[in-house]
Amino acid sequence: MASPHRSIPAWLQAGPFAAVFVLFFLVPLALTLMVSFWGFNEYELLPGFRLDNYLSIFKGCGHLNERGDLCVTLATYLSTLKFCLLVWAITLLLGFAVAYFLAFHVRSPGVQTALFVLCTVPFWTSNVIRMISWVPLLGRNGLVNQVLVGSGVANQPVEWLLFSNFSVVLAFVHLYTMFMIVPIFNSMMRIDRSLLEAASDSGASGWQTLWNVIVPLSRTGIIIGSIFVITIVMGDFVTIGVMGGQQIASVGKIIQVQTSYLQFPLAAANAVILLAVVLMIIWGLTRLVDIRREL
Repeated sequence: MASPHRSIPAWLQAGPFAAVFVLFFLVPLALTLMVSFWGFNEYELLPGFRLDNYLSIFKGCGHLNERGDLCVTLATYLSTLKFCLLVWAITLLLGFAVAYFLAFHVRSPGVQTALFVLCTVPFWTSNVIRMISWVPLLGRNGLVNQVLVGSGVANQPVEWLLFSNFSVVLAFVHLYTMFMIVPIFNSMMRIDRSLLEAASDSGASGWQTLWNVIVPLSRTGIIIGSIFVITIVMGDFVTIGVMGGQQIASVGKIIQVQTSYLQFPLAAANAVILLAVVLMIIWGLTRLVDIRREL
């Protein structure tokens, strides 16, 4: 008997999904791109087509300023990319280690599930609450400084533990390591265990098996996790604002400030540039592995 689904044209089956994609993805992007070319003043938006917003963003970026520094836009992007690279490297190491332990050292499926669920516990509360929880630990009079001063390790409270680059990176790692664990763990669970036995029978050491067998076969999960972490960190402004004490600039923070001052066309132009940068990074990552073929 013919399947009832075969009587429905393929384009009609895909219609609802295409409509959702167009309505909630393509239309907002098109509106953002359109508004980025508009003008504005203190009172209203001025529809039209002009490049003033993009020229304003890159003003002075063709040369160093009088102090020998980069323009604000390039300095901000470099700062954001710095955080992105640090967070990506740390979450990759932590995520790979945790996923490797769960996949190859925990034999019981029940224990695997329990430990995996335990990793998701931080997601049971909001990001803001998880960030704020670091304040009483890392503050000048926080628990960490009390321990350091009380044990004689430090003569006075350490200032850089909070509202600094360190606290921003720490919060990012705390918030987003799970986005690296899940896809890597999924890739590792699909590895044929007979390949590991064959490598061991061939005389390969544990490190050789890890580097030549497990890492290549986990690259799809590594790339997917990297895309998750990089895209989130590049556009984040809440974490940098809270943990940086509103003193550290980022692209997302600039966009948030511009929208708060109703400078929507300028914020839209910055958003378009940020999207282009993120898409180039994603394009570079996807060149390393054909995700569609590997999934």
